[in-house]
Amino acid sequence: MVTRLTFCGAAKNVTGSRYLLEMPDHKFMVDCGMFQERQFLSRNWEPFRVPPKELEAVLITHAHLDHCGLLPKLVSQGFHGRIICTSATADLARIILLDSARLQEEDAAYKKKRHLREGRQGPYPEIPLYTTEDVEATLPLFEGVAYDTPVPVTRGVNASFHDAGHVLGSSMIEIAFDRENNDRDIIFSGDIGRWDRPMLKDPHLFRNPDYVVMESTYGDRKHEQADVIASELADIINETIRAGGHIIVPSFALQRAQEILYYMNELLIDGRIPDIDVYLDSPMAIRITEVYKHYEHLFDREMQTLLKKNLSPFDFPGLKFVQTTDESKALNFLKKPSMIIAGSGMITGGRIKHHVSNNISRPESTILFIGYQAEGTLGRIILDGANTVRIFNRPHIVRARIAQINGLSAHADRDDLTRWVGAFKEKPEKLFITHGEEKTAIAFSHYLSQKGFKTVVPNYGDTAVLT
Repeated sequence: MVTRLTFCGAAKNVTGSRYLLEMPDHKFMVDCGMFQERQFLSRNWEPFRVPPKELEAVLITHAHLDHCGLLPKLVSQGFHGRIICTSATADLARIILLDSARLQEEDAAYKKKRHLREGRQGPYPEIPLYTTEDVEATLPLFEGVAYDTPVPVTRGVNASFHDAGHVLGSSMIEIAFDRENNDRDIIFSGDIGRWDRPMLKDPHLFRNPDYVVMESTYGDRKHEQADVIASELADIINETIRAGGHIIVPSFALQRAQEILYYMNELLIDGRIPDIDVYLDSPMAIRITEVYKHYEHLFDREMQTLLKKNLSPFDFPGLKFVQTTDESKALNFLKKPSMIIAGSGMITGGRIKHHVSNNISRPESTILFIGYQAEGTLGRIILDGANTVRIFNRPHIVRARIAQINGLSAHADRDDLTRWVGAFKEKPEKLFITHGEEKTAIAFSHYLSQKGFKTVVPNYGDTAVLT
């Protein structure tokens, strides 16, 4: 039996993860993510590679939009199979997909009004990719499963979800094909986490995979260590407080927001920073934080110890949750130095754009990046050193301090990725390098090939035959 693997996304780029597996009588997908880089947005509107109604299942590695964000579109176009993931991922995806639909509906209405006023047509349809109703139709299809427990996907195919250590509920998916009892398997790494990180357990290791589809987001660089991260964060906060400014933190609502709270809690407990008000200005991040509280058994030992001592990073003095729009607007008038954490992480939308707009021309304030900034995003433009940026269609001179802490990334760096593949007792027949910018994926592929791995960096739309 031959299985065809088609790379429908995250091929020489870092978003839009989507992999199609086709056997003679069965079709299913791993991940169904949204493209978020500006130059690839049009791919979100392209037809799926096969009619959605022909798919029996979609297996989801985790709840980030670039891995699950097109599920409602898939459902709206006829998919009615199973969406299989961990229970934590299912709970988080509900929040993230509903928020995504709301933002798309608002964005489509705004563009339609603006284009009508300007008498022009935009590059994309003035309709959302999907609606809130599409999300509501998607949610009943989710099937939450436990880690390390084989789940039947279709006849002769089982899947096991293993802890990826990336975000809460994140998984590496092991798909086993029973070829007349001559079992073969393929591992989809999803986004690989890091060892010895706050809150989450270490990534799962595999021994003898036949094929591997592996991410490479940071495959050409190394992150700072945890002690360096804490020191850098403390220095940035202390310097900004002395200058009388605010620390503005663009943050993804899932994992990154919770991790920065973890470090803030640690620094306050250790007395390395003065008391400071920390505003989590993201209703979605607040809801996600509540989900985290329900899955304490997935935390690592250190996090569980903090909770037992009533030193939760989700409930420390000075932490304030900002829910309403009026409460968010009131942050424009804060008198004393504060930290404002808001989404989106790449400043592509949401409340963070307002806070960056209000602070980016203030030399006493700091814009602190704690996550990956994809090419073409406003975050990347600022981080690359632009002197002037356009926000809400108005130019803003960049006078604020621009800082970045790479070590806060939930993605494995090159050393972590090398450690992961180094656990294989035998090298896989083929290792597909995905989910990385083209130069990074190619560099990491070359790095692994020098270590004896047979690597491939697929292009968007490429198909590989697994025999």
